[in-house]
Amino acid sequence: MLSSARISLRCTIQRLHARASSTVVKDTQIPDFSVENEPLLDYLPGSPERAELEAAIAKHESQVVDVPIMIGDKEYRTDLVQHQVMPHKHSHKLAKFYYANSELVQKAIDTAMAARVSWEKVPLREKFDMWLKAADLMAGKYRQDLNATTMLGQSKTIIQAEIDAAAELIDFLRFNALYAKEGTKWQPISPAPNVTVNKLRLRGMEGFIAAVSPFNFTAIGGNLAYTPAMMGNVVLWKPSDTAILSNYTVYKIMREAGVPGGAVSFVPADGPVFGDTITKSPNLAALNFTGSVPTFQRLWSQVGQNLSKYKSFPRLVGECGGKNYHLVHPTADVTSVVNGTIRSAFEYCGQKCSACSRAYIPESLWPEIKEKILAVHKELKVGDVREFDSFMSAVIDAKAFQRISSYIEHAKSSPNLSIITGGKCDDSYGYFIEPTIVQTKDPLDRIMTEEIFGPVLSVYVYPDNQVDDMVKLANTSTPYALTGAIFGQDQSWLEKAADELKDSAGNFYINDKSTGSVVAQQPFGGARMSGTNDKAGGLQYALKWTSPQAIKQTMVPLTDVKYPYME
Repeated sequence: MLSSARISLRCTIQRLHARASSTVVKDTQIPDFSVENEPLLDYLPGSPERAELEAAIAKHESQVVDVPIMIGDKEYRTDLVQHQVMPHKHSHKLAKFYYANSELVQKAIDTAMAARVSWEKVPLREKFDMWLKAADLMAGKYRQDLNATTMLGQSKTIIQAEIDAAAELIDFLRFNALYAKEGTKWQPISPAPNVTVNKLRLRGMEGFIAAVSPFNFTAIGGNLAYTPAMMGNVVLWKPSDTAILSNYTVYKIMREAGVPGGAVSFVPADGPVFGDTITKSPNLAALNFTGSVPTFQRLWSQVGQNLSKYKSFPRLVGECGGKNYHLVHPTADVTSVVNGTIRSAFEYCGQKCSACSRAYIPESLWPEIKEKILAVHKELKVGDVREFDSFMSAVIDAKAFQRISSYIEHAKSSPNLSIITGGKCDDSYGYFIEPTIVQTKDPLDRIMTEEIFGPVLSVYVYPDNQVDDMVKLANTSTPYALTGAIFGQDQSWLEKAADELKDSAGNFYINDKSTGSVVAQQPFGGARMSGTNDKAGGLQYALKWTSPQAIKQTMVPLTDVKYPYME
């Protein structure tokens, strides 16, 4: 997921005029503009933004919002009633929502297909204006609503919400518009324009796109649903049950910015019901997914089984998580290792696809690293997100609590594992798990190879002379390849390790933590079982959602069927 510190510069939009072409296929006349990363606000005591955030938190925690299924311009409610609660106080309900049944999912498909032609015809320049307007609304008028609903519903601290629900989402909207605009500038060669003019038209796909988004980043939901829509596609958005309120806030902002209901339908649903219905439709054009490996594999398998039914081959885009590593060389700076590893492993309870979950540390540095990491650990407050000094809060729900705590129980019972700090779990009030560090004697124990997606860091201490073996372990001991980091001051080793580890991570860090990618700075995604590596936040992502058409227009008549050599 994309996050962390950003360039503190304001967005600047500069519109220039493009010239029209005289050919049948007109130039898009897209005005030029530029964007920059959205700056993070500080939220210091007494600041205006802190007061605004506190007011937004008070507003959203004082009510239970009724969130309908939105298909086109119509609201739907079923008897399949669900509730979103605050993970840090699970008795407190934030939102009431409804699962769509298969008939409503099909209605959403039919509505999308009916709207496809008219939405695809809206010029890109108008769509870009909507996306830039939405970004401005999120940066100003609705910033604290996005942050507050993300904090309360997904238990993010102020900084984690500000990075995600505000800055990253704003960046997605602005930069994807910018990159799509830049993509329209390339045109094929017309060697003799008085004779032949060649054009490339960027079309939306012929069908609908299903966007399935996760709980852990509000920005991902907005990106998965609305970047394909920006390129002229119609989308069915299935939000996560545990991110309903923040995702519905995004949906309403995009509607206010001018995106019609037919372009994106908001369809909460039970996963198998949604998946079964969309994969059976002959009009499925693409799946844009972030979530677990088993779910993505199930959907991919269903698509494969239904290939003969589809009008076109569905495009499958997925990001599925990782088992991310920090590999420490004996020459590494200890302070950087300690602070980077703590932040990467435990910010947002380790519920980031990029979170550090395994670390390889040399024997020569381990005593100092252990001493310092335990000292920092003591300062980490686990608490309610409304207590602004909390470093992290609760994990997302009961299912996550049970899964994560099972690994801690494994650590307590295994002779190869020892918990050096943390290990307490309490779900009586909220789903709280202490940030936990486990030392293992076995680098292939399942706690070092399986994705946990929680605040559990496993450490393997290796003899200094086995650092090359650790490079191999980091590269091959798990099925994932999302993020990884190496730490060291030996430049020759850094270069060698970076080369040997090039397949181990889609996002690779040198002397930096494995989390913190920023839109337009570190496009995000990984391969192997981590996903299809389509690089959200990068140049090619928006164009992924087009079906280009090459057009040749001949300006002179063809007067003969024979070639000159035939005379």
